[in-house]
Amino acid sequence: MANTAQARKRARQAVKQNAHNSAQRSAFRTAVKAVRKAIAAGDKDVAAKTFLASVSTIDSIADKKIIHKNKAARHKSRLAAALKALA
Repeated sequence: MANTAQARKRARQAVKQNAHNSAQRSAFRTAVKAVRKAIAAGDKDVAAKTFLASVSTIDSIADKKIIHKNKAARHKSRLAAALKALA
């Protein structure tokens, strides 16, 4: 348990920030799953549009350092390769 006012405040902030970061990570996973689902369905137009939207989400989360920039690049690369293989 935090003993000082400063430590109590930091504990409160940590809880709030953890909830925000968890929501951001969830949005990242949802975006990746949406592209995978569109690719599995075989609809290239929908998959391409979903891919562009997910790239924006992935980049914004990486810019905020919620996920590492290399992880973001890896996911974008693999999704792009899967999209290209669909053609």
